[in-house]
Amino acid sequence: MKNDKKIIWSTARLVAICAILIGGMHCTYAQDSTAAKKHPLMDKFRAMKPVKSTFNDTYILDNQTVDVSPKRTFEFDLQHRFGVVTNGYKDFIGIFSEANIRLGMAYTPINNLKLGFGFNKYNLTWDFDAKYALMRQSQHGKGIWPLSITVFANMAVDTRDKSNFVNGYDRLSYFGQVLIARKFTESFSVQIGASISYMNNVPGYINADGGVSPLMNNAHFAVEAMGRYKINEKLAILLNYDQPLTQHPSSNPHPNLAAGLEMSTSGHAFQIVFSNYQYIIPQINNFYNQNDYQKGQFCIGFNITRLWHI
Repeated sequence: MKNDKKIIWSTARLVAICAILIGGMHCTYAQDSTAAKKHPLMDKFRAMKPVKSTFNDTYILDNQTVDVSPKRTFEFDLQHRFGVVTNGYKDFIGIFSEANIRLGMAYTPINNLKLGFGFNKYNLTWDFDAKYALMRQSQHGKGIWPLSITVFANMAVDTRDKSNFVNGYDRLSYFGQVLIARKFTESFSVQIGASISYMNNVPGYINADGGVSPLMNNAHFAVEAMGRYKINEKLAILLNYDQPLTQHPSSNPHPNLAAGLEMSTSGHAFQIVFSNYQYIIPQINNFYNQNDYQKGQFCIGFNITRLWHI
């Protein structure tokens, strides 16, 4: 009996000693983990890590976004704009009117760089573009980079019959844009931009001396503002405004006001667009938009983007 009691007490003491040792080791490990979490190098690493998806798509209505798809991503775009809604039932708010369509493809060969091209129904126009993310916003509000900055460039070629041109280079037009954005919360992002559009050939008229006087300048400057608010993981509200800055001799373009809804998944985005831009290609929209939103001259349209990682 006495031997049994000794065995019990010895076992109890052994269990107690083991518990103390294990507890001490656990406390030491927990302290080390806490210290690691608070290590300044870890904080610096987190401050450098960029935010994910400032916007959920490479497009926001009539503009590009700062986002560039990950490396080795293939992108297919379908953009469609119906006619203006002002004719009402005659052409069913523009749906059965003259429409404009663009089919596009793009690929991200290296991180932060997207290259693409497309074909537009308007004037049988081919366009080629490049987008590069210069800077990406840090995940934390006090991180290294508070903003995302991206540059975008486009060159378009009008491929109609040569009888429409005096010189071959009259077919060419160009667009350059700087985009600056910030993701304030998981639901709310804002972007602003500044752009220049350049047309090798602009409308003109025969003057009294028999020469040709241009109706517009070859270069056109504009600024843009855009916003996105996520209602839930798959639905968002989009807004877009484009303001011309250049004053041409005549035929000044109207500003663009656009709103829409975005429905998205991890590899697909569908945007319903209500806008007074109709040409789709940015430099043509900026130069030639004569739809006035103050007169209700809006167009219904949509953007579809599909992504594949290959």
